Amino acid sequence: MISVIIPIYKEAENISAISTEVNSVLSNAGFKHEIIPVDDNSQDGTKKICASLIKSLPLRLIVRKKKKGLSYSVIEGIENAVYDIIIVMDADFSHPPSALPKMIDAILKNKADFIIGSRYVKGGVIDENWGVFRRINSKIATLITKPLTKVKDPMSGFFCFYKKNMPDKKILSPIGYKICLEIMVKGNFLRIKEIPIRFTNRTKGTSKLGLKEQINFILHLIKLYLFSYPKYAQFILFAAVGATGFVLDFLIYMGLQKLFGINHIVARGLSFWAAASSNWALNRNITFSARQKSLKLKQWIFFLITSSFGFSVNFGTYYFLTKYIYFFKKYLLTAFIIGIFAGLFINFILSASFVFKKIDANK
Repeated sequence: MISVIIPIYKEAENISAISTEVNSVLSNAGFKHEIIPVDDNSQDGTKKICASLIKSLPLRLIVRKKKKGLSYSVIEGIENAVYDIIIVMDADFSHPPSALPKMIDAILKNKADFIIGSRYVKGGVIDENWGVFRRINSKIATLITKPLTKVKDPMSGFFCFYKKNMPDKKILSPIGYKICLEIMVKGNFLRIKEIPIRFTNRTKGTSKLGLKEQINFILHLIKLYLFSYPKYAQFILFAAVGATGFVLDFLIYMGLQKLFGINHIVARGLSFWAAASSNWALNRNITFSARQKSLKLKQWIFFLITSSFGFSVNFGTYYFLTKYIYFFKKYLLTAFIIGIFAGLFINFILSASFVFKKIDANK
């Protein structure tokens, strides 16, 4: 009882072959199944091809016109799946249909809760035609996901699990194409098994992996870190945003004086407002993106007020250390850094508690 979800966008050259091959493999293995291509309104003849395939295959085409993207295609496909076991795979033959029975067998024999078709476990092979850049990109992406999962191929898009174990849609917020990582992390699967596969490079159609998807992956990763390590990740992001604000503050402060001859006191006031406003916008949309979206003007003013508290703590700490403790009179930079961290900590507490409020789950 298998539902195979195949997210597609402009895969008219592949959809017939992959569907036929999947049907053949599963039929020969004795599995009742359905094949669900989920198309992001490609307008490339996919509808016509699938209309023909329906005559001979257990296939249902879903065409999506809103909220496009591979991840949302997979989620919609899973929601519409009839059968118990879900398999997600690509249409370009990079994921071999021949591996399907092995993955299903592992689920049926209760060897794991989540099965991944993996390139990086023993027996896994990557096509020699796969480019060097893609290999390096995959390895780096795998490395930076290590705190989220210990699997060797978290970037895989070839996976299998029971539909009943799908994470609640309310907590899913995928960006880009790495839906396997999203489901695996938020589904809290205790037993994950990797099945070796031969990963081949596409021969028809074009890859959708571009700069936009790379940026989306980073944004998605930030969200997953915030989900898995909310306090630590939020503080690190808050500090990173603060660092960008410091750079912006300095550049505006110096620029107003050097380029426009503005008095240093006026320049300092203007640069603070600009930097604090930038920090507010970045924290609203990245660090605390999952928090309440209150009125922008009100939240911005509140953030500036709390930032002034943080600055007071920053300056006060520096003044106290350098005024009353002899050690810091000699090492001013150390006092400066301690003051920054004291102010940063206060800013974070105030922002997390009062400016960017948590969503009330009871409302």
